[in-house]
Amino acid sequence: MAKKEKLDLLGVSAFCESMGMMIQSGIQLDEAISLFRQKDHKGGVLEENIEIMEKSIAEGNSLKTAMEECGIFPEYVLKMIETGESTGKLEDVLFTLADYYEKQNTIIGKIRSALIYPLAMFIMIIIVLFIMLKAVLPSFSGVYTTLTGSLSDSSYRYISYAYIFCRVVLIIMIILVVLLIVGYLMYKGSGKRKIQNFLATNKTLASIMESLALYRFTSAYEVLLASGKMQDDALEEAEQMADYEPVEKKLDQVAEKMREGNGFANAANEVELYEPIYGRMLIPGERSGNTDRILSRLISLLANSASSQLDDFINTIEPLLSGLLMLAIGIALLSLMLPLIGIMNSIG
Repeated sequence: MAKKEKLDLLGVSAFCESMGMMIQSGIQLDEAISLFRQKDHKGGVLEENIEIMEKSIAEGNSLKTAMEECGIFPEYVLKMIETGESTGKLEDVLFTLADYYEKQNTIIGKIRSALIYPLAMFIMIIIVLFIMLKAVLPSFSGVYTTLTGSLSDSSYRYISYAYIFCRVVLIIMIILVVLLIVGYLMYKGSGKRKIQNFLATNKTLASIMESLALYRFTSAYEVLLASGKMQDDALEEAEQMADYEPVEKKLDQVAEKMREGNGFANAANEVELYEPIYGRMLIPGERSGNTDRILSRLISLLANSASSQLDDFINTIEPLLSGLLMLAIGIALLSLMLPLIGIMNSIG
């Protein structure tokens, strides 16, 4: 059986927000689901599965069951919907999920750009160097060989340097592309921890990964609290979303302090889970009973911080890689021009 295409992140966000608004307005589940039908029947993945959801709801199943049967929603969404239905806070969960997946889409787009841009530049450099080695350099070599009756070996030697330089850089670029692809496959497979540990040796990348992990954890924690979970249970489940060992270790310390009778805000501040400027927001929010509002604000700040760090990283590597491409082409062309200068001098 062919694997079903999943609903993308923006699609999940739109579905959750629309469902939340319709349920809030008092519309019944079966009617709410049917409203997702498009008149032109071009609603994409969701449109193709509306009938399955309608049938499931008509049979008396819950929203979570109907969503699960169509097989296009992430497991995390299904789990949160189930919790929201069991605690009577389905609307809150739907709105929180909508916001979470909208921010996730933005951040993942930036991560994808941070990975694709270097790969594209490396491939471009490989193509340019390959053309230099297979077409440009041989053409110039042929011309110079014809014209070098009186040209000294020292002048002609620059062509050999150009060949060596292009070959060395080409090999390095191919190795880097292979490493990027292998690293990506390892990250998607069983080698995620190894790749994270390797990337964490760079302070900038370690900071980005920590910010992303804190954002994922805090977003999940907010959804779980909105669904009616107790703080300690929400912490335990949300920790799985962090998916970054240094942050997970801090969360274990937070859980330990919460078992000793501390609230989440105090425990998080004691172990410095968040930067002080962020962490201090939690204590007054928890004491005043506005934890949900403070968490929502904190999540926005964490998302902006992670997004800003990713932008800075991309803006740093773009000129470096562009400069590398220009340097490779410039050195190769200079190596071709120097013998021509020697020829011109010998003629003159």
